[in-house]
Amino acid sequence: MNTTKIKISLFLNYFVFAILLNSVGTVILQVQHNFGVSKGAASILEAFKDLSIAGTSFLVASYVVRIGYKKTMLTALAFVSIMCLVIPSVNSFLMTKLLFATAGVSFALTKVSVFSTLGLVTGSKKEHLSLMSFLESFFMVGVLSGNFIFSAFVDNEHPQSRSWFAVYYLLAALSILAFLLLLSAPLDESAVRQAEKKEAKSLSGDFGGMLKLILLPLVIVFIGCAFFYVLIEQSIMSWLPTFNKDVLSLSTSLSIQMASILSASIALGRFLAGLLLRKIDWIFVLLTCLLAAGALVLITVPLTKNMTGTSISSLKDIPLVAFAFPLIGLFLAPVYPAINSIILSNLPAHKHASMSGLIVVFSALGGTTGSIITGHIFGAYGGQTAFYFSLGPLLLLIILLFIFKKMQPATGTAPVFSSGGSH
Repeated sequence: MNTTKIKISLFLNYFVFAILLNSVGTVILQVQHNFGVSKGAASILEAFKDLSIAGTSFLVASYVVRIGYKKTMLTALAFVSIMCLVIPSVNSFLMTKLLFATAGVSFALTKVSVFSTLGLVTGSKKEHLSLMSFLESFFMVGVLSGNFIFSAFVDNEHPQSRSWFAVYYLLAALSILAFLLLLSAPLDESAVRQAEKKEAKSLSGDFGGMLKLILLPLVIVFIGCAFFYVLIEQSIMSWLPTFNKDVLSLSTSLSIQMASILSASIALGRFLAGLLLRKIDWIFVLLTCLLAAGALVLITVPLTKNMTGTSISSLKDIPLVAFAFPLIGLFLAPVYPAINSIILSNLPAHKHASMSGLIVVFSALGGTTGSIITGHIFGAYGGQTAFYFSLGPLLLLIILLFIFKKMQPATGTAPVFSSGGSH
């Protein structure tokens, strides 16, 4: 099977959803202006996004093999295309909630399918780990692009203007393009379907198989790693535009644009990780990066105190800390794709959908937990305290990674999931 076209399609799918989902930080900032909602109320958008991702993944992931990876992704792209065409004409706080709920459902279907498809288009664990890192890197390129796209539609002179909703027409066009490319890309899913038929499970058996994975000690530790990583990343990513505006006094468009540094640094970090992890033990890379991330928080956040409060609308007037703090993404970046690849590489291909479902569920729960907690801390105690909050989960993640490494099977031994108890 020629995998080039389907790989390009996977990258484009991720690109579209990266822009749409990670616009939540920008939309949180904008709905405060447009609809007069508080920071705590605005943070609910993260829940609409992430809880819909979690719910869909939990209920549907184990059935994706039966539906077909390609059909599932096409359905998801159709959903978001329709919603993006509707929302500019019917814009309200309720519609933004529905938009992120639709995006969450669609992304859950897409992510489970994409993660599962990686097992069909790669030939080794090393290739799987590398492609996973590059895919997650390109996801952050989408996030980076989204910041600039959304900021171009924001009206600094009229903060309450809703003209920025027109950006969704552009996103609808990208979604339709991704749909057409995927529709024309060949994907051979026969091997997975044959393996599924051999097990001859009912739909309830499919669901039960996913639940059984949660009982495995290695999976429990992995879930903890994924949960706390996404909690840290999303709490910073969702609230960085508001931090830039309220704490650093940047204009709305600059606040959004400067947040793109975080996305760019995560993209670069994952690209470099795709190269480094081929040669260096993953635990050394990840722990070094997390220690550096903690050090950066301790160095940069104190620098945001005693800012003048004068509104900044010029690039030359932006304080250095606005450039420095988002570099935390460079150090956080390698963690998520690495642990996902490790856990998936220990599973047979027909189990990837179920495991991917668990990844998406607990990632989503981590994301919404981090964003809501950060939003309430931000509203009650200020932005500095909110970002110091990341140090606690960071320490827990380091501890869990040590445990995760110790539980890995020795090189050359059978994967820990190969026994009958995992089915």
